[in-house]
Amino acid sequence: MRISGLLVLAGVTVTLLTVGGCAGSDARGPRSSAVPGQFPRPAAAGDVLAQATVLQKDGEAPQLCLGAVAQSLPPQCDGPPILGWDWATVDQSETQSGVTWGSYAVTGTWGAAAFTVTQPPIPLSLYDPLAQIDPRLDEATPGPTEESTLLRLQDELNAAEYSPATASDWSEMPILSNWTQNGYLWISVIYDDGSIQRFFDDQWGAGVVAVQSALTDAE
Repeated sequence: MRISGLLVLAGVTVTLLTVGGCAGSDARGPRSSAVPGQFPRPAAAGDVLAQATVLQKDGEAPQLCLGAVAQSLPPQCDGPPILGWDWATVDQSETQSGVTWGSYAVTGTWGAAAFTVTQPPIPLSLYDPLAQIDPRLDEATPGPTEESTLLRLQDELNAAEYSPATASDWSEMPILSNWTQNGYLWISVIYDDGSIQRFFDDQWGAGVVAVQSALTDAE
């Protein structure tokens, strides 16, 4: 399994470009040309749930880290702004070297560029959600696409310009990481209302890409 994606750490720059070209004879070819402006960047219609690290550096706004978190002390990560956050109202936070952080289950709204808290956060150590297993991870029923094709599509994805050179505007930074597993090219995004999955299905055919959303619709 080869994993690739955005290391959303402070100061790291990334470049992702237009997906296009042929997918190869052992996979479905693209059915439409893709340009960065066509990539869906959906807002959520209702409340969504994040299970993530919240981190704030002195003098800066708090961030909701939905991608990679460097396990340093203090940790390093980056993410969209989280509005309505108040450290005085949450438990199990830590502060060191001018950085305050903690891991929480947070319910709020996603406006495509920022997350707004709508309910009291719960420390992840106290949060016990129902286990939800993606059926596409079932090894008894793998995806239909050859690994060689998935790796080629992954290279195309990583050569595409779906994100700017910096993460200053999170409405333009929808892809967090990607990897191949169980016959699929997995693509982790901030939030998908189904439009991002349809976008890749239109490019490479259904059953090739499995989109995974970091923010999930709250029940």
